[in-house]
Amino acid sequence: MKRYLLVLSIIIATACKTYAQTGNIIEHEPITSAFQKNNIGKVIFEADTIPLGSLKATDLLTGYEARPANNLYMRLLLANSLTNYLHSLQPSASIEQLNQGNFQFTFYVDDKQVYQENLQKGANLPIVKNTKTTIFVPLISNRGEDSWGRFLWGRFMNHGGEDALTTGTHQLKIEVRPYVAVPDLKVGELIAQGSISFNVPAVDPKDAQLQPIMPGSGWQVSKEGFDAKRIMDMNALIAGNRFKQITGVVVIKNGKLLIEEYFNGSARDSLHNPRSVGKTFASAMMGIAIHDGYIKSLDQTLKEFYDLKKFSNYSPQKDNVTLKSLITMSSVFDADDNKSDSPGNEENMYPTDDWVKFTLDLKTDSNKSAGKQWNYFTAGVVVLGDILNKSVPGGLDKYSAEKLFKPLGISNYRWQYTPQNVPNTAGGLQMRSLDYAKFGQLYKNGGIWNGKQVLPQSWVKESFTKHLTLPKDVVGEGFYGYLFWNKTYTVNNKVYETYYCSGNGGNKIFVFTDQPLVVIVTAEAYNTPYAHPQVDKMMQDYILPAVLK
Repeated sequence: MKRYLLVLSIIIATACKTYAQTGNIIEHEPITSAFQKNNIGKVIFEADTIPLGSLKATDLLTGYEARPANNLYMRLLLANSLTNYLHSLQPSASIEQLNQGNFQFTFYVDDKQVYQENLQKGANLPIVKNTKTTIFVPLISNRGEDSWGRFLWGRFMNHGGEDALTTGTHQLKIEVRPYVAVPDLKVGELIAQGSISFNVPAVDPKDAQLQPIMPGSGWQVSKEGFDAKRIMDMNALIAGNRFKQITGVVVIKNGKLLIEEYFNGSARDSLHNPRSVGKTFASAMMGIAIHDGYIKSLDQTLKEFYDLKKFSNYSPQKDNVTLKSLITMSSVFDADDNKSDSPGNEENMYPTDDWVKFTLDLKTDSNKSAGKQWNYFTAGVVVLGDILNKSVPGGLDKYSAEKLFKPLGISNYRWQYTPQNVPNTAGGLQMRSLDYAKFGQLYKNGGIWNGKQVLPQSWVKESFTKHLTLPKDVVGEGFYGYLFWNKTYTVNNKVYETYYCSGNGGNKIFVFTDQPLVVIVTAEAYNTPYAHPQVDKMMQDYILPAVLK
């Protein structure tokens, strides 16, 4: 074994030396750290953010225990910059062309290849590719860094990592190679590798036990049976951090509370931040405002509420933007939250001091046809909230309290607000899980709560209509209603349709159309690639099989 490792080290060192001696296209940062010089060609692992100049051999992790409190950082120690490695693969390419390439990562568990990915070109800035010989990123972190390393780890876990890293101790190995994409894909030789002992501890059986439904929920408790073992198996995966950062699961069946489970420090009275789940509350308020006559209809256009010529980039197209196109995410604004370079991306809105002005200043896209093309457009929902706020008596805050929250018996909630102090209909409306369940059950009841028609039945029907088909390359199969998503789950070869609210982190309110079910999942896996897929897995493999007859 020692002989094998020695030979492998010589091969890596030789490859690194060959790359370093190839004529460089750009000057990389000098390698001055003795630690880096002694560890060229290695992927090393650390538990914390330690500057390279202060790093010692004793700071390196040889083993990692997969517990929520433990972080895992990865550092690449290279003999050259990525751009120069890429130049050796494609000497005729310019620096700009080489920057279209990146690192290829290959993950092995117990010497078996599990996942390989050519890191997308934007994962490292050009200056990093051109000059850096050390790359430091989190793989697993409870600090929530916005890093490609965490996303890479999430994709690895979603594509075989979860199944490979079972309870017990495993050997995790990572190999790194450069790849160029111009004119054709070409992958280089190994430039760094490292391994670590990865321990997945067994779950304490008590953490998997069903949590009893305590008195005072405000719901009648269901006496129906369900597959308790399925829910306990799910609880064990949450406790073992296989389903990550889940804070609550609530199931309402036939209008009664069947399951109530909380995790990771959350409890019944915790206020959750479900991000864009709050958008759907704006839809509900629009339905109430139309019924009350404060909004005429969804066919009203922006020019009826704003002097659009006072905003930048005026065009007649803006005059004809309807409320319906905003509530179905199908307006003609040059905006798409799923594209980072889109002018109307929500991340461009938040730093501004007037979110409505930001939205109405946007250009329109002549290639879009109103009501035909779905693009996720958070800023458009902010405009809907502003229109509601200026149209209903007393403003949206007071109106929603009287017309929605008070009838549902919801008193413990917290709006976020725009810079103009208008309730933020983009998201972030915080409530208890049991109160989100009331909102879902309201729709399940056709708008009725305690015998009172709180929401027009016709509005529920229109909200639960497949107005647009979702693009498969963005969200997969499904449809879109009035700020409601639509999809189906297949359990035991039977299809179950649901309309649902969805928010960053994996937050959901599911209302099933053909079953007497409302399911709430709250989570804090914000900005992670696994947030929504893991909820789908929870629903598909555990929650629905447990409660369906």
